[in-house]
Formats: sequence, structure tokens, C-alpha cells
Amino acid sequence: MLDIKFIRENKDLVSGAARKKRVKFDVGKLLAVDEKRRSLIAEVDNLRKLHKEGSEGVSSLQGKEKEDLIFKLKDEKDKLSDKETELRAVEAEFEELMLMVPNIPDPSVPEGESDADNQEIRKFGEAKKSAVDYFSIMKSFDMVDLDRGAKVSGFRGYFLKGDAAMLSIAIWQFTLSFLRSKGFTPLLAPALVRRENMLGTGWFPQAEEDVYKMQDDVYLSGTAEVPVMGYHRDEILTEEELPKKYVAFSPCFRREAGSYGKDAKGIFRVHEFYKVEQVVLCRADHQESVKWHEELTKNSEEIMQAFEIPYRVVLNCGADLGLGQVKKYDIEGWVPSEGRYRETHSSSYFHDFQTRRLNIKYRDSSGGLHFAHSLNNTAIATPRFLEAFLENHSQPDGSVKIPNALVKYFGEEEIRHM
Repeated sequence: MLDIKFIRENKDLVSGAARKKRVKFDVGKLLAVDEKRRSLIAEVDNLRKLHKEGSEGVSSLQGKEKEDLIFKLKDEKDKLSDKETELRAVEAEFEELMLMVPNIPDPSVPEGESDADNQEIRKFGEAKKSAVDYFSIMKSFDMVDLDRGAKVSGFRGYFLKGDAAMLSIAIWQFTLSFLRSKGFTPLLAPALVRRENMLGTGWFPQAEEDVYKMQDDVYLSGTAEVPVMGYHRDEILTEEELPKKYVAFSPCFRREAGSYGKDAKGIFRVHEFYKVEQVVLCRADHQESVKWHEELTKNSEEIMQAFEIPYRVVLNCGADLGLGQVKKYDIEGWVPSEGRYRETHSSSYFHDFQTRRLNIKYRDSSGGLHFAHSLNNTAIATPRFLEAFLENHSQPDGSVKIPNALVKYFGEEEIRHM
């Protein structure tokens, strides 16, 4: 969420952000509602003041003069009630519009209409080709059962079995240990989150159709970013506490609304999955956000390098940014059987877009209060990561090599038929 004063003073900048992100948003309408809201607030405050002053004078009057004043006060109270009702309606409209204001993208974010317009920044590793796809590898080692998964969970349901289950756990363990060594505090985060956390992180209202709703206004989160950002909601931190660095593991759920027919077979696009997420809260300084954005991205690149997966980093174009994101990188792992890179990680910063919504502040050394800046980054997401992993490590003899960094967690140097 942006500050309304900033929006008033930078109408063209906000309009440009909506255009660049390909978001339908009428800044003029918001400002008109804001003007009406401020006018009504002034009216209501004035009516309350007059009514209070009049009420205080009743006790000093007698007879008809007192009756006339009471009648007048009743009429004024009715007018005040009408104006308060009007103000509540206008404030509700104002708050709804404020939730749809896009954050301002960094000037380095390129123009574009879709992820096809993202710009490649760098590559790592040799992109080999292979005719053996990951799903064939998984079936040959009895690693996955989609039929029984569908029987239990419906479309896109799955069971990971045997080596796939143990490999996933090993990947999580390595990633958590690696980031803990970098000073991140590990968390096991809840998947059930209240609505205000979805609104606060910017998932709602933009992506509401992609989220599973439970009872009592509770939702299944699509990423640990949501519960971890909610962890400090309505808190005032000290500047000395920053940065707050968390690495959180959680189950995640997405309806994949609008993705019918995309990756319908296999485990790349599923409704239930697992993520290890990096989340950082830092000082309200652009260069500080940029520094942490690059560091979080570097962490994920080092994880990819430890797993010996060829990848590339792309800078996302405006149309491929979320409502609150200032800038985002995607890391895309190489998939030999498809001869292309596919997204395995994303890394974003938001300035104070999320923390304004969640009311997360810090007090500086002089006593001033500021909204913190927030960032998040996918450290690893499974089972989709298994696609690039298995294909890049499949050997000519049919075995799957385990990278040295993972052997300690997996317990074997390779997966092979007995």
C-alpha cells in the first residue's frame, strides 16, 4: 500500500506504474473519492464539535429556550448520523481502492507484456540435452503415483514415493542448513492464515481466486511469505533488531486458477507443495533493499550451484510483477528434455508496500518511527524442483547422480535400480 499523500503528489508516477504493470487502475477515481472523504471528515468533525458545544449549554437554560435547543440538537444529531453513514460508505470505497494501488516499479524494470519479455541477466552451467524426461525417470524408479494421488486428492493429486520422498527431504535439509549458516532464523510456518495477512502481503485482492478458503475467514497460504510477514504484524521493532532474516519451511496450496491444460501431467504444477522461503525485514532505505535483494538472489544461486543445476537469472518485466513488487528476479533451472529454462525461484523486494498494510514499524536511534522494508525469495520449491534435478543428473546407465553437497543428507551417492 502506498501513502495517500504520496499518491496525491505523484499521480502521474502511479498512473505510469499501473500502465507498466498492466494493471487496470484509475488513479483519478481514487483521488476523487479521497477528496470526498476528506470533505466529509471535515463536515463530520464540525458537526460533532457543534453538537458537543450545544449539549454542554443545555443545563444552563430553562423553559422554552431549553426545549428549542434540545429540538435543534436532535435535528443536528440526525444530520450528523446521516453524514457519518455517508462517510463510512466513502471510507469503505476508499480503502478498497487503496488496496488496488500498484507499487512503483524500479526504473531498471523493463517494459513487457508477459514473462516472454523478461530479460536474461546471467547463466550458470552447461545446458545439456536429453530425451529422457523426469517423469519417465520417476516412473522407472517407482518414485511417484499420480493415479492414487488423484483418487485421494483429485486432479493434480500425487504421492511421492521412496527415493523421491527422501530426496525431497534431503533437499529441504540442505537448504535450511545452508541458510542457517548465513544467519537466517529457521521457522516452521503455519499454512493456515487469517485474511488480514493475505491482504497485508498483497495476495488479496489480486490473487484471491487462486487461494483455498477454509472456515472462519481462514485461508491456506500459497507461500511461507504470508505467515512470516504476519509474524511481526502490528509490531514496533528497534532499528538495532534489523535486518530480520528468516528461512521458513511450510506446506503451500494454490488452486492454479486459469492454468487448466498447463502441465496437467506430472508434478511441476500441483495444488499442494512445499517451499523453503527467505524473508527479510530491513531499514527503510532503497539501497538497503537493493543490497538484500541481490544477496537473497545470490543465496538461491548458490543453492542451485551446490545442486549442480544449470540455470539462468532473468529480470522480470513490468507485466510479470505483482501488485506490490518493486523489482523481481526469476531463477530458471534448465530442463534438458524440453530444451528450455523453467522457473524454480523468484526473488522480490517491496519497499514498505507490505509493511504499511501489516503495520510493521521500527524506531530509529532518534525515536522516529518508520515502516520497515520487506523482501522474499524462494530458496527451494518441491516437487517442481525435481524436474530439473532428475533430468540434469540422469546418467547414461539409467542411474541418477547425487551431487556431493547433498550426499550427506540423502545418504547415497546415486539412485540406481537394485
